[in-house]
Amino acid sequence: MTKKDIVLKITDMTGIKQVDVKRIVQQTFDVIIDSLIRSEKVELRNFGVFKIKARRARHGRNPRTGESVPVPPRKVVVFKPGLEMKLKIK
Repeated sequence: MTKKDIVLKITDMTGIKQVDVKRIVQQTFDVIIDSLIRSEKVELRNFGVFKIKARRARHGRNPRTGESVPVPPRKVVVFKPGLEMKLKIK
């Protein structure tokens, strides 16, 4: 499912103009991203939690040559589904 599919589904369910729904959906995503940039946890009740996790530096391996290469530390976004989502997706 794409963002456009989400917009079309909400438009069909609510009757709100597609342009308005698209703007609201995009602004919602922008707020979530901005919060994650500031290392804030985003908790959406009954849906899940988005948060930033720091990965340590490590040594990896180039699969082509087999030589060891350093992998720098970085931050990644992790998502933990909420209880209601877990119960619905079995």
